[in-house]
Amino acid sequence: MSLLTSFSADCNVAVIGASGGIGEAMLRLLSDDSRVASIHALARSGADGSLPKVSTGSIDLSDEGSIATAAQLAAKNDALDLVIVTSGILWEGEDLRPEKSMRELDLQRLMQLFAVNAAGPALVAKHFLPLLRKNSKTLFASLSARVGSISDNRLGGWYSYRASKAALNMLLKTFAIEHGRQWPDSVVAGLHPGTVDTALSQPYTSRTPKETLFSPATSARHLLKVMNQLSPEDSGGVFAWDGSRIQY
Repeated sequence: MSLLTSFSADCNVAVIGASGGIGEAMLRLLSDDSRVASIHALARSGADGSLPKVSTGSIDLSDEGSIATAAQLAAKNDALDLVIVTSGILWEGEDLRPEKSMRELDLQRLMQLFAVNAAGPALVAKHFLPLLRKNSKTLFASLSARVGSISDNRLGGWYSYRASKAALNMLLKTFAIEHGRQWPDSVVAGLHPGTVDTALSQPYTSRTPKETLFSPATSARHLLKVMNQLSPEDSGGVFAWDGSRIQY
């Protein structure tokens, strides 16, 4: 059984951020997928290498050298068909929390979120996109967020997180234009996973209705289905877990 029926058989897949909640759930689903031949689980540490088809590797999104090395290793034996970036940051301890007011804006916090949520995936794209297979459907996806939509911003707040995801969306759109010139069968997309019960969102889900709070496994399954449905005409877009397009 496969969730990736629109891709070539024997897919070579890389999951960046593979030790996180959604990343690990992706690994498990991909490991069971009949059309996936190999999976490169890339993280700073802690990725599960015990699953079938999975090999682990180190990657640090703040270190471009480690990204370049990870890309070459992932494509050493075969071109890549699917690259998924699941890493991101919203909060960290008591010193890094989403801003409720402009008075809370801080340069270091802004820089930290832009580094992880926008610059990191951009450097991954820089090194992984040229290694995607040609002449068949391939996809580069990075987790974005609905709150990164400028037109959908009705509540304000969360300045750094919103802006870093909006920046990511622009980067993905720009990559899609350049990449599509030589890889016309390829897709570059941002994906909104919904509200997921992971460490990233845990402090902010107490009021989320249970029916709209996804487990990592549920979110990962939804996202893989969306990836399977996307076509080159969708490249550069941002899509929610249900396949609907999110406006910039």
